[in-house]
Amino acid sequence: MTKQDLRIVYLGTPEFAVASLQALVEGGYNVVAVVTMPDKPAGRGHLVQFSDVKKYALSVGLPVLQPEKLKDEAFIEALRSYKADLQIVVAFRMLPEVVWAMPRLGTFNLHASLLPQYRGAAPINWAVMNGDKETGATTFMLKHEIDTGNMILQERIPIGPDENVGSVHDRLMAMGTSLVTRTVDLIIDCENKGIEVPTTPQPEIAELRPAPKIFKEDCEIKFAEKTAEEVHNFVRGLSPYPAAWAKLSINGITFDNVKIYAVEVISNQQSVISSGKGDIVIPCKEGAVRILELQVPGKKRMDVRSFLNGIHN
Repeated sequence: MTKQDLRIVYLGTPEFAVASLQALVEGGYNVVAVVTMPDKPAGRGHLVQFSDVKKYALSVGLPVLQPEKLKDEAFIEALRSYKADLQIVVAFRMLPEVVWAMPRLGTFNLHASLLPQYRGAAPINWAVMNGDKETGATTFMLKHEIDTGNMILQERIPIGPDENVGSVHDRLMAMGTSLVTRTVDLIIDCENKGIEVPTTPQPEIAELRPAPKIFKEDCEIKFAEKTAEEVHNFVRGLSPYPAAWAKLSINGITFDNVKIYAVEVISNQQSVISSGKGDIVIPCKEGAVRILELQVPGKKRMDVRSFLNGIHN
């Protein structure tokens, strides 16, 4: 069997999933169809938006399936008609067994964490928010319990002390392309040799950190409940998206839902201030942080000096 013979169905939705799909297509692998989320209205005009994966799939002429329900009989029949040998999942939904068990060689998932840590929808955000010094990505075979299947390949990258989730996301996305193609190559090689793909059960760890989906209310910065270092990690773990936010009162003006994109830790502890030097310093449970970049509703993202100049003017 060659990579041109292996029939692959690819399942994914956001930008993170596009890079691996593109690597497969441009690498000559036989992707026969793509499954992604249904189109949905977005933005002020509520115009229908395609997922990033759908946009790419259409640009290279791949068939696209967009089921509302993954157990829908019409979808199952359509999926079965592609006679996939293998399915690959990158940043998609939890699959029912009727879907993941369909291909004869199974279904593997690329997950953006060092499993078993950070099982869930937002592993990159939570790794940075928790102040981890490294993260990575893992390919594993799907089974009933989400993100718990036997691991195939895993790779690590460091997280810089001031790095935000945006840059970690981009580096993991690039690294994930290699993991996906290497995993497919390994599966093809094992198929040709008539042996099972070597996998490793996820290790038992006493303290597992989850990675649940993040909602707006989860992004509020509670300065009095966190140390300055924790606030720093929290902000960079949500920057640039979905963005940490807070209610700020500066020079007698109250601003609601201020998005905060970058802060730095400082040792002095004092009230919220705006100084002649262009500072906004906020006390925390321990220490304080200086805000570096923010965005108030209706305005563009800007550095603090520009923001304070606007207030003074």
